[in-house]
Amino acid sequence: MMQPELFVDTSTLRARALFIGERIDLRAMETTQRLAVAPLVVTAGMRGCAVLFRYGAVVLFDLSPVEEAAFLAHLNHLVSEPFPRPEIEEVVINVDLQRDERVESSGISLRELNVERLQIVADILAKSVVLAYYEAKVAQVFDYIEPLAENLKREGRRGYQDKALLRQIGGTLLVQHKMVARVEVSEKPEILWEHPELERIYLRLQDEYELRERHLALERKLDLIARTVETLLDLLQHDRSLRVEWYIVILIVIEIFLTLYAMFTGGK
Repeated sequence: MMQPELFVDTSTLRARALFIGERIDLRAMETTQRLAVAPLVVTAGMRGCAVLFRYGAVVLFDLSPVEEAAFLAHLNHLVSEPFPRPEIEEVVINVDLQRDERVESSGISLRELNVERLQIVADILAKSVVLAYYEAKVAQVFDYIEPLAENLKREGRRGYQDKALLRQIGGTLLVQHKMVARVEVSEKPEILWEHPELERIYLRLQDEYELRERHLALERKLDLIARTVETLLDLLQHDRSLRVEWYIVILIVIEIFLTLYAMFTGGK
């Protein structure tokens, strides 16, 4: 359970979500003072806490910049394939007993600060920051593919290599695997099974951050990238097959000329 002195007399709280790497080894956090599990909540800084996710996201509550840097440095050896520049999303949490729990222009409004609500907020922020990271990655892939398609349309030339295209297919499949198998953006967190009364605030936050819509849009873009790259790769393989056929025709023609030449010279 959340320690009662964790956020005493707090009406405003800063939350920062960071996507720091491919995976966080949470097993090594078993000796840490844990406030909750699924997702894992641990104490951090002088009076704050952190929520960690296996797929590489961490959400920090009420940590100063110095405390944040120290916590991330301590966490660094547990992170697989850390990103040079983590994706970051920040929000202010306001505590107000009289207002509905929702996202407002000033931040997220909650009626109280308990560990279960922070887990819900952390789940939403973590998924949002992961989506933002892969949305940027997919935009880079579109920037790579678009000139190839334009060149093909304008000049009828390919201008690409099969290895590069295979890397794009592999990268697309990898993103799809991470989004579905690891992050489970469209799935509700386990905590709602134990606290169904929090489903309302979860659905509101999910709607405000447009997690479903962003996830579906990302899936459509990934599907388009996969089909486009596969089409370009098919064209490349077709060109190679066509060249092989021409080589065979040329060899046959040369053989005919050599045969005729031998016939004519042998007859003299």
